[in-house]
Amino acid sequence: MFISKFSLLAAHAIKDLVKAPSSTWRTSYVPVIQNSYAQALRQKSFCTTAKKVSEEGSEEKQKVSVTFVDKDGEEIHVKVPFGMSMLEAAHENDVELEGACEGSLACSTCHVIVMDVDYYNKLEDPADEENDMLDLAFGLTDTSRLGCQIIAKPEIDGIRLALPVATRNFAVDGYKPKPH
Repeated sequence: MFISKFSLLAAHAIKDLVKAPSSTWRTSYVPVIQNSYAQALRQKSFCTTAKKVSEEGSEEKQKVSVTFVDKDGEEIHVKVPFGMSMLEAAHENDVELEGACEGSLACSTCHVIVMDVDYYNKLEDPADEENDMLDLAFGLTDTSRLGCQIIAKPEIDGIRLALPVATRNFAVDGYKPKPH
């Protein structure tokens, strides 16, 4: 839209320039172009700062509290934006949750245990693919889920997730890939 307005303005300027004497261009036509250009810009707001400020203010409201409990019992409290998986949240906050397949439901290395049955019941039922991968998880419990399939939403604010004491890692030597 900006380009088309600018092109239209330039076309009018060229047309008027051909009609005007050469001395008129420098003295009287430049301010006309500048004023027309400025009016065209004033009609459309290009500023995104106001939107970003309002988004930042509401961003804190758009997060849930999650507590990861590692195998040693240490609690790690994090704020997770709505729509983010617990696997992504763990990686962003240096929680040791592997996720070797990076959330593509091809492994069980992001296995977590929901510590409260009420929160477990608030989650969507696991898909068949998730259940298949959970069958391969080490230390499976009744409230086990894959971290890549638990998505932050208001209903799970305050959820506590325990990390199992071990995983069935693909690497024989215990290598843990770093998230991208």
